[in-house]
Amino acid sequence: MNRDFLEALKGFEIPTCLRVCAGTDGSVTFLLEIMARSEVSVVTEDQHLVEADAEMAKLLGEDEGVSVNHRTVTLVAGGTPYVHALSLSPLDRMPEKVKQDLMRADIPIGKILRNYGMETRRDFETIQLEDGQELFGCDKVLSRTYRIVYQNATLMWIKESFPVDSRWNL
Repeated sequence: MNRDFLEALKGFEIPTCLRVCAGTDGSVTFLLEIMARSEVSVVTEDQHLVEADAEMAKLLGEDEGVSVNHRTVTLVAGGTPYVHALSLSPLDRMPEKVKQDLMRADIPIGKILRNYGMETRRDFETIQLEDGQELFGCDKVLSRTYRIVYQNATLMWIKESFPVDSRWNL
């Protein structure tokens, strides 16, 4: 566990349910379903393949030019949006069935990994609280970045953003 990440998260004045979701090293979708007592829908805003530029290649520990799945989604429970997520996934590191499910778009990443019994870990990178960043009608946003690591290589790089407001008083 990244100690700086943990200390920063503990210092934020945010609702406890948001603190739990932002601090988990497991599936946010699964936790959100428990907290909201509602099924979570993954609403895909955009998904396309790109060639990794220098910045993406560095984030993923890959070579420039490799094929990367670029996906942005919103997690919605009970008609309320809770999380906006951007994921970057180098396709050459994905087992074929995982790649097929990922490309089908509206399946949560945690569920895909669980369905195939993949032993992964999440390595936290950054967490920050920003005022003046609008998300789902809220102007205070908590965001975090992390990597999902599989067989000692980055399987996915993810940035999740959470509005900081009363929707988390579950």
